[in-house]
Amino acid sequence: MGSHNVEPTSMMNPLYPEEFRRQAHLVVDFLADYYSNIEKYPVCSQVKPGYLTKAMPKSAPLQPEPIETILQDVQKHIIPGITHWQSPGFFGYFQSNGSTGNFLGEMLLTGFNTVGFNWLASPAATELEMVVMEWLLKLLQLPKSFSFSSDGGGVIHGSTCESFVCTLIAAREKKLSQSRVERDDLGKLVVYCSDQTHFSLQKACQVVGISPNNIRSIRTRRSMNFQLSPKALLMAIESDVKAGLIPLYICLTVGTTPTTAVDPLLTLSDIAKRFHMWAHVDAAYAGSACICPEFRHFLNGVEGVDSFSFNPHKWFLTTLDCCCLWVKERIDLTKALSNDPELLKNKASDTKKVVDYKDWQIALSRRFRAMKLWMVIRSYGVTGLQEVIRKHVKLAKYFEALLFADNKFEVVVPRNFAMVCFRVSPLALATVANDSSNEDSNRLTQTLLESLNGSGVVYMTHAVIEGVYVIRVAIGSTLIEEKHVSMLWDMVQEYASNLLANFNNIK
Repeated sequence: MGSHNVEPTSMMNPLYPEEFRRQAHLVVDFLADYYSNIEKYPVCSQVKPGYLTKAMPKSAPLQPEPIETILQDVQKHIIPGITHWQSPGFFGYFQSNGSTGNFLGEMLLTGFNTVGFNWLASPAATELEMVVMEWLLKLLQLPKSFSFSSDGGGVIHGSTCESFVCTLIAAREKKLSQSRVERDDLGKLVVYCSDQTHFSLQKACQVVGISPNNIRSIRTRRSMNFQLSPKALLMAIESDVKAGLIPLYICLTVGTTPTTAVDPLLTLSDIAKRFHMWAHVDAAYAGSACICPEFRHFLNGVEGVDSFSFNPHKWFLTTLDCCCLWVKERIDLTKALSNDPELLKNKASDTKKVVDYKDWQIALSRRFRAMKLWMVIRSYGVTGLQEVIRKHVKLAKYFEALLFADNKFEVVVPRNFAMVCFRVSPLALATVANDSSNEDSNRLTQTLLESLNGSGVVYMTHAVIEGVYVIRVAIGSTLIEEKHVSMLWDMVQEYASNLLANFNNIK
């Protein structure tokens, strides 16, 4: 890249339109080249801690620097320190996939830079969010009770953790207003989940002031595909009630992080009702799949819960941050989170006929996130979004079938969506080892994962479930094709065969 003198006009006016146009084109070209070359980079960053601190100047530049120089430094210093979540070799955690439609939506929402805390601050930001949330409600076939046309409604948060915090606060305040619970009794409130529930619930409880001693993480079992057991839940609640504690909230999951397990929503929400508890469904990953009719059954029973959330920033071609939350009674949320300072008073809010989203979230300020979600839905249509989901599920089935056909491996839990959990089979170990155990299988599977990740070509993460160490293969990169899954399989076979051949030496 050649150097370019910064125009005096643009120095005086950081939003000078022609200079913005020129620099933005350079950034778009830079990103397009990045995506063209993404497979050339190690998927997981190989840098050492402190690498960037050493490379960067100790002080900020006094004079303006040209965009060309800045982009050269991005290429030289920043890209080596990125773990490339958009690489087709990225199979870790859950994907956070993106799309051209999303990037353009992000450009628009950043360009407009609205701060839509209430309707008046930016009517389009509020109303587009309401429109998009109603579109998604219909796509997911959520009950009408979650709709703005009823007493419910939807809001876009930044993360599942934020939705947990807001619904926990709403549940707490509702409990205080509807029963004989006093503020002095807050230490008695209990939250229930399974040992598969995302750990951000525990963080949300910390924020809200629920004692760690009052979080019941109920053990799940492989024999039940790691679902939350209604019987175990009931026993835990009854025991707490007998001890004088107050059941407050239960988190049910559709598509848990370790195994993509699906809790039985109908039975569990019935138990929650019996004890006047708030029931929330976290479908952060798997909610996107439920726009396909063949997966919708996983949401059966959702009509019995108080709130539901999923993250388009995982599997819906929409980048961070974007978490959609619906509540059955919007007044539960707004009563718990609203305030009415003189500065924000206006005629539109006074009519009570508009939505002021500041009362649906923790912060006052909010981004125009609906813009990117609207762009994604319009750019690809329902059929295009379903096609993406089905493609990833088909690739996961393909990988699962390869594992089933090779006795070196064991698929540890049933595949529900587009993630496969597997390990090196203890039976395969028995054929090469003088003696072997579950611990040996765990150790070898962990070594296999570390070796594969160390190659730089692929990246996966693990889970430990009922003492079994498994490799999680989450398929969902926007750029992924069958050839990338075949490449992963060839590597898994080769690395596992070498480890098994040398197992007695390793041991």
